Amino acid sequence: MALFGTDGVRGLANGFLTAELAVDLSIAAAHILGELGTFEGHRPKAIVGQDSRASGEFLEAAVVAGLASAGVDVYRVGVLPTPAVAHLVAESGADLGVMISASHNPMPDNGIKFFAKGGGKLDDALEAAIEKRMGEEWQRPTGRNVGRVINDDSAAERYIFHLLNSLTTNLSGVKVVVDCANGASSRVAPRTYVRAGAEVIAISNEPTGWNINENCGSTHLENLKAKVLETGADLGIAHDGDADRCLAIDSHGDVIDGDFIMAILAADWRSRGLLTNETVVATVMSNLGFFKAMESLDINVEITAVGDRYVLEKMLSDGFVLGGEQSGHIIMRHYANTGDGLLTALHLMQVIKSSGRPLSDLSKIMERYPQELINVNGVAKERLATAIKLQRGIDQAQESLGSTGRILVRASGTESLVRVMVEAQSASRAHEIAEEIASLVRSELS
Repeated sequence: MALFGTDGVRGLANGFLTAELAVDLSIAAAHILGELGTFEGHRPKAIVGQDSRASGEFLEAAVVAGLASAGVDVYRVGVLPTPAVAHLVAESGADLGVMISASHNPMPDNGIKFFAKGGGKLDDALEAAIEKRMGEEWQRPTGRNVGRVINDDSAAERYIFHLLNSLTTNLSGVKVVVDCANGASSRVAPRTYVRAGAEVIAISNEPTGWNINENCGSTHLENLKAKVLETGADLGIAHDGDADRCLAIDSHGDVIDGDFIMAILAADWRSRGLLTNETVVATVMSNLGFFKAMESLDINVEITAVGDRYVLEKMLSDGFVLGGEQSGHIIMRHYANTGDGLLTALHLMQVIKSSGRPLSDLSKIMERYPQELINVNGVAKERLATAIKLQRGIDQAQESLGSTGRILVRASGTESLVRVMVEAQSASRAHEIAEEIASLVRSELS
């Protein structure tokens, strides 16, 4: 089984994802990137960050040990969002970056993801090469050639400066509740929004090492909704554990997901001449209502597989500047080459402030088609592509929906399950078909 999923290596910390595995991954990554010439002519440098999980402490120590033993100087930036690590790699000219996080996964899990020089994620071929080289015999550096380990105490401030420097409008008068998921954004998100001029109420911003994503953050919006309504805030912002995504709540308590945010930003950028080729990049999971909204505005949509890495690949290859996922990973290439929840939140608030319109009004740009998502556990997801009877059932259901709905069945890249997504003009119809397909998945892939 391949170690790398759609977003690095992820699994149960100290179960699947051990200190030994972290060391081996880090050494292999250093060797592969070094052989590509990344380190040529200078001592290699790495940026290493983590989210707030307790297991991140021993995994960070293992990653740092692996890199330093391979001759890489390591700059430890502590608990910071994933996009902060990506930015710091680019800003500092580092040769690679490592983020230790399992994003929105529950606390017992953790993960390791690598960034190449420039701050971009590694492509599939590089990840496969790293995996292949793990455990090989190698010549260990000694003496002055071993890597050094440095605590980078200014990293958070440099990241905040980068975020604030992307804005053209002070956010004074915007009242926002931010749910930090007790994760990587717990310190930097409230500080950043305050310094941008907003009035900030922070919740779930006291990480203990055990409470990341626990009934909070972008996967549990109930507390955020309640706080927005209680305080009369203009909006709520929900981050996930590593803060590379952003979901919003409007002043009425309605959810504004990544599709709505992309649509709002696309319309704003187009009006200001910032939307290159009048195109936005989305994944197959974006709501049908998003595609119809963009069509009505004569904005083209390029579609990729699920995963912000595939969105970015399309953006880079064709020169597009805005893309993302319904889940709230939004990439704004004017400012970053990775999804950044804090950057997204700031620019959403900037549209609210500059337009003088509440988020509830801005979100009328699109109508969400009812969508039913069922995660089917305990099945052999690797057999999905060859399950002929299942595919026939999906095709028949899609034919019955016609142009008024969509069906998407895919294996998760980060978890052991198959996702069934159905969109239709009515919630009852979407639910009915999703249950039928989920039942077929269970019977055919059990």
